[in-house]
Amino acid sequence: MNFEFSEDQNLLREQARKFLQDNCPTTAVRRVLNAKAGHDADLWRKVIDMGWTATAIPEEFGGLGLGYLELCVIAEELGRAVAPVPFSSSVYLATEAILLAGSQAQKEKWLPKLAAGDVIGTFAMAEDAGRTSPKSLRTAVSGGRITGTKTPVPDAAIAGVAVVLARHDGGDGAALYLVELGADTPVTDVPMIDPTRGHGTLALNGAACEALGAPGAGWSLTQTLLNRAAVLMAWEQIGGSEAALEQARAYALGRYAFGRPIASYQAIKHKLANMYVKNTLARSNGYYGAWALNANAAELPVAAATARVSATQAYYFASKENIQTHGGMGYTWEFDCQFYYRRAKVLSVAIGSETQWQEKLISAIEQTRAA
Repeated sequence: MNFEFSEDQNLLREQARKFLQDNCPTTAVRRVLNAKAGHDADLWRKVIDMGWTATAIPEEFGGLGLGYLELCVIAEELGRAVAPVPFSSSVYLATEAILLAGSQAQKEKWLPKLAAGDVIGTFAMAEDAGRTSPKSLRTAVSGGRITGTKTPVPDAAIAGVAVVLARHDGGDGAALYLVELGADTPVTDVPMIDPTRGHGTLALNGAACEALGAPGAGWSLTQTLLNRAAVLMAWEQIGGSEAALEQARAYALGRYAFGRPIASYQAIKHKLANMYVKNTLARSNGYYGAWALNANAAELPVAAATARVSATQAYYFASKENIQTHGGMGYTWEFDCQFYYRRAKVLSVAIGSETQWQEKLISAIEQTRAA
């Protein structure tokens, strides 16, 4: 079986890469970082104009009706460019949650808006430090009103709608709700290691809400949603890790010490080789995850966890070794190595830590064997 992308998908990759090279150079990322703006509004509008937010949304809801393989390609290029846009929040999480659990009316209301970029979506799950579980949830719903605090919520300050995980008495102990954000959902900024990806504390002060999916099935739906998002986020991590390797290689070839390029020294060769090995493994697992997601295969829990773990490890390693390859210069504010390190750290915990996904992988393998 050939898991690699098709010719058309690779053409999409070339188009996406050229677009981001022109519209998201490292100078643009640095501008957002310095301003701690949370995202690049101009770039986001251009991404919307490219139709990327509509990629996997069916045509009947205003989307392009393509597929998850195309979305994986776009995710990789956004990761390569370290793009400061709310793509993962709105597309991987909010859009996917509505596609997964929304009623016909909810899909007709929200998916065209998300596809056209008229609204940004987000997913509010965590409430405090540590792991989220049905027992840890304090956010509650009564009489069609939701009350609680969610933190950190990605892109909370710019989102117009949130999918919120709340406590439910019965079923699996949780339920998902759609909340239109406004005056009764104030947001407080949460400083992150990567200021180009805004996060906030979302206060739900009795805001109106409506159930998304069956009440009491929220935890199960969340796990399915996270599996989908894990594959897409893995491809974003793969793109970032490849860019970090390319940056390290280019610097090593151009930096001379004792009359020769530092790339000729064995210690640097080993660094680059180890980065390449981890990146290659992550890409291989990413192909497996992309296939499982696109085919809605029963293997998705295993494939998603495998892709997530390997991509998280590869990106952190590549971003760290990229700084090391640059030596003392790599630690300075003027160099761009920091972009990949910052993004690697944020993505590593965005939908659960590496340890959590390792445990998910073990559980998924055990369930597969038991079946």
